[in-house]
Amino acid sequence: MIQHLASLPILLPMLAAVILLLPPCGKSVQIRRYASNTMALITFAVSVFLLIHIYNTGISVYAIGDWSAPYGIVLVADNLSTLLVALTSFLGLGAILFGSAGDDEKGSFYHPLVHFLVLGVNGAFLTGDLFNLFVFFEVLLIASYALLMHGGDKQNTRAALQYVILNLVGSSVFLIGLGILYGVLGTLNIADMAQKVSQLNGDDVFIAKAGGLLLLIVFALKGALLPLHLWLPNTYASAKPVVAALFAIMTKVGVYAMLRVYTVIFGEQAGALEHMVQPWLWGLAIATIVVGAMGAIAAQDLRKLTANLVLVSVGTLVALVALQNVNATAALLYYLVHSTLVSAALFLLADLIAKQRGKVADRLVGGRAVKQPLLLGACFVIAALTVVGMPPLSGFVGKIWILKSTLNSEQALVFWPVYLVTSFALLVALSRAGTSLFWERKDKRSESADCADANPLQVTVIIGLLACSPLLVIFGGPISEYMVGAATQLHDISGGINAVLKGGM
Repeated sequence: MIQHLASLPILLPMLAAVILLLPPCGKSVQIRRYASNTMALITFAVSVFLLIHIYNTGISVYAIGDWSAPYGIVLVADNLSTLLVALTSFLGLGAILFGSAGDDEKGSFYHPLVHFLVLGVNGAFLTGDLFNLFVFFEVLLIASYALLMHGGDKQNTRAALQYVILNLVGSSVFLIGLGILYGVLGTLNIADMAQKVSQLNGDDVFIAKAGGLLLLIVFALKGALLPLHLWLPNTYASAKPVVAALFAIMTKVGVYAMLRVYTVIFGEQAGALEHMVQPWLWGLAIATIVVGAMGAIAAQDLRKLTANLVLVSVGTLVALVALQNVNATAALLYYLVHSTLVSAALFLLADLIAKQRGKVADRLVGGRAVKQPLLLGACFVIAALTVVGMPPLSGFVGKIWILKSTLNSEQALVFWPVYLVTSFALLVALSRAGTSLFWERKDKRSESADCADANPLQVTVIIGLLACSPLLVIFGGPISEYMVGAATQLHDISGGINAVLKGGM
C-alpha cells in the first residue's frame, strides 16, 4: 500500500462523498455525521503520514495506470504538496466537526460536498500536470458553488451567481492558456514543460509568454489578487461561516499554482522567459495588501473584516512568490499555514458571536451582550493578536521572517512601509471590532438569557485552530526546518525534473 500512498488523499475524500450519498448515510443524520467525521479523520491521518513519509524518503511520483511522465497522469508528492494536503485535510476535518453541531442540517448534502471540496483541493496540490490542475480546479469549484448556497438566502444567491460567472470565465481563459502552451511545448506535464521552455526560440517565446500571462490571470482570479479580487469579500461574507472557514484554503490554491508554475516552469531556468511575471506580481501584491487593509478598516461586520484579512494574506503571499528565492518561499509557507488557520478560526468565531448577539449578529455596532463574553472574548483576543503579529504567537514569527526575507530585495523600500502600516491598520480594525462586539451596549440590561451557550464541539474546533498558533512557535525549530527544506526542494528545479521524469512507478 505504501506505493499508493500519494493517491489516498484524493481517493479517500471521493470514497467518503460517495458513501455519504448512499443509504443508510443519506437518510440518517447521526449515521451520516459519524461516517463523515470518521472518513475526515482517516483522511487527515493519512495526509500526515504521507507528509512524514515524503519528508523522510524524498519526492514520490505516482503514475496512474503505470503510464510514466510525461505521457501519463502523475501525482507528485513532495514536501510542499504534502504540507498543503495535510493543512487542507485538517481544515476539512474542522469544518465537518463544526458543521456536525447543527449547521449541516441547514441545507442538503453538506458532508458529501465538503469531502468533494477536499478532494479537489488535494488533487490540485498533488497533480503533476497543468491539465489535471484544471480538472481539480473544476471539481473544487463545483463543490464550492453548492456550498455557497448551503442554507442560503437572496444575498447568498447573488454572491454565488457572481462567483460562478467569474469562475466560468476564468475556466475558459485557463483552457485557452493551456491550449497555447501545449501548442508550443507539446506537453502539459510541469516537469517536462520546465525542461522544454528554455529551448524555445523565435516567435514561440512570445506565444508561450502569452499563454503564461493568461494563466496568471486565472491564478490571480482564483487567489483574489487585485484587480480580480472584488468577488471575495461579498462571497466569503455571505456564505455560512463554516463554509467561509473552509474556503480559507481555496485562495491558497491560486497562490500555490503561481508558486509552482512561475518557479518551476518560468523560473530561473526558463531562458528568455525567466521570471517573466515578477514585475507584475510585485505591483499587484502591494496593491492587494493596501486594498485589503482599507477593506478591513471599512468593514461593517466581522465576517467582512475577516474576508479582507484573507485579501491581505493573499497579497503578502504573492509578494513572496515574486521574490523567487528559498528564504522568501520558506517564509511564504510558514505564513500560509498561519494565516489560513487564523482566518478559519475568525470565520467560525463570527458565527458563535452572531448567534449570541441576536438581530445585530456580528455587525460592528453596539448591541446586546454575548452570553459567554469571557470564552468568546478570549478567543477573539488571541485571534486578533495572532493576525497583527504580536509575540509570542505565530503571526509575530511569520512577520519577522517575511520582513527578513524581503530586507535585501530592491522592493524593500516599498514593501516594508506598506506592510508595517498595514499591520497597524489591522490592529486598529480588530481593536474597533472587539470594542463593538464585546464592550458597546445599547441596553445595559442583559438580553442574552434566551440564547443558548455555544456548542462545545464548535468551541473545541475554534480552540483547536487557535492552538495551532502557539504550537507553530513552540515547535518553531523543526517547523522552520521543514519549511526551508520544502522551499529548497521546490527551487531545485533540475532535481524535481529528474524525480518526475525518471521516477514514475
